[in-house]
Amino acid sequence: MNGLPLEEFEPAFPFGDVRAFNALQLAYLGDTLHDLYVRSYLLTSGRQVGAMHRMATRMVSAGAQRAMLEAISGELTEEELDIVRKGRNAQAKHAPPKHATAADYGSATGLEALWGMLYVKKQTERLLYLMGKALHETEELWVQHS
Repeated sequence: MNGLPLEEFEPAFPFGDVRAFNALQLAYLGDTLHDLYVRSYLLTSGRQVGAMHRMATRMVSAGAQRAMLEAISGELTEEELDIVRKGRNAQAKHAPPKHATAADYGSATGLEALWGMLYVKKQTERLLYLMGKALHETEELWVQHS
């Protein structure tokens, strides 16, 4: 995934200690990071905007994020696995989206919490590596319909 505009990605704010944030707060940030990464990747694909939007919708779905988490889980550190577990087990105050199972939604929240944690800790090289691997390893899931 070289050449993405996120290579020099740095947090815009001094967040301080990551422990100041709970898993849902990190997932809130991680959701946007995931979307930005996916859209940046698609922008470099040369597709028309409508096709990029349809692919992005598939790539940010809870089911796709669950698959992405499964694809990278073997490479995660204990600290990363811990935040994924906390995100997966966090109790959001709303129901999962209508097209997502509770398990998929929990896994997606875990993945987003991981992205958020890595960003807050300024571990952007690790963040981009894992995002790229997650996308690459699950590519067949969202390219088949394009």
